[in-house]
Amino acid sequence: MSLFRRDKSRAVRNFVLNLVNSKSLDSRRLGRGPRSESRVNLTMVVTVVPLENHRPCVDKSLVTVTREFSSTGVSVVLAEPRSLDDVILVFSWNSQTTFVRARVKHLSPMGAGFFQLGLLMTEIVAVTDYPELETLHECV
Repeated sequence: MSLFRRDKSRAVRNFVLNLVNSKSLDSRRLGRGPRSESRVNLTMVVTVVPLENHRPCVDKSLVTVTREFSSTGVSVVLAEPRSLDDVILVFSWNSQTTFVRARVKHLSPMGAGFFQLGLLMTEIVAVTDYPELETLHECV
């Protein structure tokens, strides 16, 4: 890796840390278990925008809630199974909107017809990279 190459995962980790810290979570909500890193239970609204041919499909977006976060991962709750590979997550908090590209890692049933979609967040993206996202600035 080049010394001057931008570390995209560092920007994602910083975003998640700021997000979680802003919600004033206490240590009791920190999930532990047989995982390589801790999870934080945090429920907030997020828009999931599927990517097809590397472009966002805003008309196929869905609004849902998060379940938990790790340093570069997040899980969201779905009311039905979705066939997704790559998505852009739209988070709005502290009067700003952040767009995060993510890769689907797993889809697991939760019971009662709900599913947990596990995502690896790979980079923060600018709305200028995907102008079609402009309409989602105020949706979340």
